[in-house]
Amino acid sequence: MSKEEELENYLENHYIHKSNWLRAAVLGANDGILSTSSIAIGVAAASEFREPVILATLAGLVAGALSMAAGEYVSVSSQTDVEKADIEREKQELIEMPELELQRLAEIYEARGLKKETALLVAHELTAYDALGAHVRDELGINEISQAKPLQAALASGASFTVGGALPFLVTLFLPVKNMEYWLYALAILFLAFLGALAAKTGGSNVLKAVLRVTFWGTLAMVLTAIVGHVFGVNLA
Repeated sequence: MSKEEELENYLENHYIHKSNWLRAAVLGANDGILSTSSIAIGVAAASEFREPVILATLAGLVAGALSMAAGEYVSVSSQTDVEKADIEREKQELIEMPELELQRLAEIYEARGLKKETALLVAHELTAYDALGAHVRDELGINEISQAKPLQAALASGASFTVGGALPFLVTLFLPVKNMEYWLYALAILFLAFLGALAAKTGGSNVLKAVLRVTFWGTLAMVLTAIVGHVFGVNLA
């Protein structure tokens, strides 16, 4: 078995390699459910008609999905730019001051618990094998798992927001207009709880804590939106 296959098998038993896409997907779906449900609840609380609720929810769904994808892409691209700049700087330092860079690497390993002689030996061997790779990983803290991937994050956020937002949108289409805000709230909380449990299970964290977290903050957001709809309610016909 090759080293790459051994690493792949090792990662299959851990969850950290899922963190980038899982964070973007969970954030997108959670925001899709919560944002579109909150918009729908606010309008439903202010109107007795279905059409304004549908229109507002659809607009929120489309705008939110595009905003999430674009925002995630820009944000993660900025992180990628910083990483690339640091790697280029590290390349230059390895050319201009190799001995100092070797000493820095040895100090990092020594700070992690190795004896001074062992740390220097490890630094020598890793520098001979892949100097830039060793510094990028151990000095800059950049690796295959943590490295930013803008397109992946943007697609995951936009697609998951669309899926999440489609759920309350379907509610506005098919469930009774009367007391629709209550239907929206109940089903949104159900969707959020399921999403929280799924994300926790996928990421190997505490399911109950995740469910309680998303339902509490989801409830708070939707209740406040409903209050705004009632207070500032107008005839949207």
